[in-house]
Amino acid sequence: MAVPWRHCWRWSITNCTKTRLSNYAVFSTLSSRGPGPIAGGAQQEVLPSTHPVNFKYTFPRHKPRQLWPASQLRCCKKIHSDTKLKDPFSLAQKDLAHLYDDIKKELYVSGAELRSLCDYYFDGKGKAFRPMIVVLMARALNIHSNSKGTDLLPGQRSVAMIAEMIHTASLVHDDVIDGSDQRRGKNTINDMWGERKAILAGDFILSAASMALARIGNTTVVSVLSQVIEDLVRGEFMQMGSKENENERFKHYLDKTFKKTASLIANSCRAVSILVNSDPEVHEIAFQYGKNVGIAFQLVDDVLDFTACAAHLGKPSAADLKLGLATGPVLFACQQFPELHSMIMRRFSSQGDVERAWQYVLESDGVEQTSYLARHYCDEAVRQVSRLRPSPERDALIRLTEMVLTRDK
Repeated sequence: MAVPWRHCWRWSITNCTKTRLSNYAVFSTLSSRGPGPIAGGAQQEVLPSTHPVNFKYTFPRHKPRQLWPASQLRCCKKIHSDTKLKDPFSLAQKDLAHLYDDIKKELYVSGAELRSLCDYYFDGKGKAFRPMIVVLMARALNIHSNSKGTDLLPGQRSVAMIAEMIHTASLVHDDVIDGSDQRRGKNTINDMWGERKAILAGDFILSAASMALARIGNTTVVSVLSQVIEDLVRGEFMQMGSKENENERFKHYLDKTFKKTASLIANSCRAVSILVNSDPEVHEIAFQYGKNVGIAFQLVDDVLDFTACAAHLGKPSAADLKLGLATGPVLFACQQFPELHSMIMRRFSSQGDVERAWQYVLESDGVEQTSYLARHYCDEAVRQVSRLRPSPERDALIRLTEMVLTRDK
């Protein structure tokens, strides 16, 4: 989504209503409030309130403080346009050129079988979505912070690598938990080598990531990225449960989505900001951008489970329903088809539940509602990152939000 730069620093949403959304006040997460503090200085996701909104919600006006001198506004108008926004992948390509080689060096072991397991997903065929965001955010922050150069700091480069390692280790463990046999268009590690070896491979990748994290030598960064691993575990436990109350159910879903998907992106962005800037407000901008993009990414992923074919996704379609999971499209569809409530509570375990739930979602506007919600998370991500000093990398992060919304796999 691109708008003239002169509007960016005043970005606001007013009178932006959507009828028949739901009685979950899910959009209250779009405020500029940061996460609340928890023990140890870590951050906890602010969850949406659950008060009824009578199927209509009006967004409050936001007017964030600009974080650079006003005299610079005169030269910013030409940067932020559809024709000038940089392609995120091409802009980050140089920084990511040796990403997987560097990861393989971290994972090097003498045992041939363990090395094969650990290298299996680091074949260079992944999207590298998370490290791409991290390196773009790092460069944008370096420019914003008046760093002597825009090149990545060694610690920032390490954070991008660590983010991909943690993400991949979580995929290995998820496939064991879910009993999946397909990932990225090929057989999963647990399908190829068995569950025990898959679990050990995931553990080994996490241990190598932890060692790389320790070598950065910044205790605050260590604490921030350690929070990611805690969130991944808590999110997985949340996914195993469900809520009887519909309001609580949607809150539970968004909280789980943050912990399992968005926390890694948000805290990685925070980590690279800590390494170059001491301003907590800048740290929060980086965190909020990653949080909102991460949640939007997962919401779109949940939509694609209903709209994309299995061959395109690289994994079976309707996978979430078959795993007993009620994602955004199902929760929205439940408003129009109350029959889904009992199916959700029994996790679609009765014969014919998956097929009926699939049909209800397609007959409802659950997919459209979830897509609409994803767009507003992206709008908030744009609002946050637009507070940084203009740069090609910052504008690439803005363009990335539109790519998240329009992706088809």
